[in-house]
Amino acid sequence: MIAAVLGLLAAASYGSADFLGGLAARRIAPLRVTAIAAASGLVLLALLLLVVPGTASTAAVGWGLLSGVAGAVALALLYACLALGPMSILSPLTAVVSAIVPVGVGLAQGSRLGGAGWAGIALALVAVVLVGFVPDPAAPRPSARGLLMALGAGAGIGLVLVFLDRTPDDSGLVPLVANRSANLVLTGGAVLVLLLVARARAGARARARVGARSATRGGAAPVAEDAPHLLPLRRALWLAVACGVADSGANVLILVGLRVGDLTVMSVLTALYSAATVVLAAVVLRERLTRTQVGGLVLALGAAVLLALD
Repeated sequence: MIAAVLGLLAAASYGSADFLGGLAARRIAPLRVTAIAAASGLVLLALLLLVVPGTASTAAVGWGLLSGVAGAVALALLYACLALGPMSILSPLTAVVSAIVPVGVGLAQGSRLGGAGWAGIALALVAVVLVGFVPDPAAPRPSARGLLMALGAGAGIGLVLVFLDRTPDDSGLVPLVANRSANLVLTGGAVLVLLLVARARAGARARARVGARSATRGGAAPVAEDAPHLLPLRRALWLAVACGVADSGANVLILVGLRVGDLTVMSVLTALYSAATVVLAAVVLRERLTRTQVGGLVLALGAAVLLALD
């Protein structure tokens, strides 16, 4: 029961993080949002580490770093496949794979579920697909490249749970600090490289414009128009910070759930994170829920009850 509750709370926190990150990405590049979220999440975990100390063993740091690398790669593949589309197919596929990978590992390690547990897993996987699926007759079929990226993203997300499950019980939050540190180094480094490249290209374009104006004896440079419809930059930055806090909070709940419960149960419940994103979009942005999504939410609740009773 405790593990089931922690899994649902982790899914809600993950879904909230995705929602906040999605809003921030309307104003800031997604990679920058990820880097800012990694930094704010690391600050939160570092503060919590003072309250919840742990042993920084080689296993704790090593598995934490591996989970951070897997998470960073998974996010990169996720953003890339969703950009290719269609999201209505690739997003649920990613979520389902993210549950199947740790479920398989958990069963291989000796996890045993009863009838209610298996029924709950089946319902949860169906719920993940229904909640994330928004049919669009005009949407193109997914390409082989998009499908492979979605599979890779789902496998990477699943591996994060597998790696965290292998951390020692006495490590406290040390694995999560290592996880977030690796994530910040990778995403922050990528952002820095892209900024340097963009600055070099901007400088080249500016020199080219100066040369062109000199050749034509004048000509005013175009003035960029304001875009009042965009989300204010300061608000977007705070949303990105909140995204990192919610994401790290979900990681804490998952780590505790893995230590008091079962990898199989936690992974399936965590995969329901899209339900929280959909509900927040409906409440905050007034997005309409389809009947399919409502059915998925009902199945998700039923799955949680069955897994809690197993």
